[in-house]
Amino acid sequence: GQVAMIDNAPWVIQKAEYNKSGRNAAVVKMKLKSLLSGSATETVFRADDKLEPVILDRKEVTYSYFADPLYVFVDADYNQYEVEKDDLGEAIAFIEDGMTDVCEAVFYNDRVISVELPTTIVRQIAYTEPAVRGDTSGKVMKTARLNNGYELKVSEFCDIGDHIEIDTRTNEYKSRAKV
Repeated sequence: GQVAMIDNAPWVIQKAEYNKSGRNAAVVKMKLKSLLSGSATETVFRADDKLEPVILDRKEVTYSYFADPLYVFVDADYNQYEVEKDDLGEAIAFIEDGMTDVCEAVFYNDRVISVELPTTIVRQIAYTEPAVRGDTSGKVMKTARLNNGYELKVSEFCDIGDHIEIDTRTNEYKSRAKV
């Protein structure tokens, strides 16, 4: 989610992998997206290369509605910001109608380039298989589907209709929530 100036153009770093092998110098493989054209690329930098960071504006927003193909967010002053599905990244899995989570919109040149969810969100389980008795020899997980169709692994004791806490950094189940 960081933005850096590379060849006099702003690029969003979508993914970065550090790799150190034997005799060779350490390298960082990055997946980048251009803020100006929207094109994506993968490139490799040496670990000691310097990138110039870009200072971005941030504003608290809440999800309002989906206007195909854009997701509309609103700030405290009722200003609307339209965001494309690609700019939402992994956050798209947890966006659903009626959500009240306060998100953070990231701006570059008065344009929303990404939306970051809070680190913990609460969602309701729409469907999951019933628990199997007797299988309690360890941390038993099963698949559950949320109201928006996203699937993740939850503890065996979670049921349909339960509210669960999800860590948005790892997209994993944390615990059952009290609502």
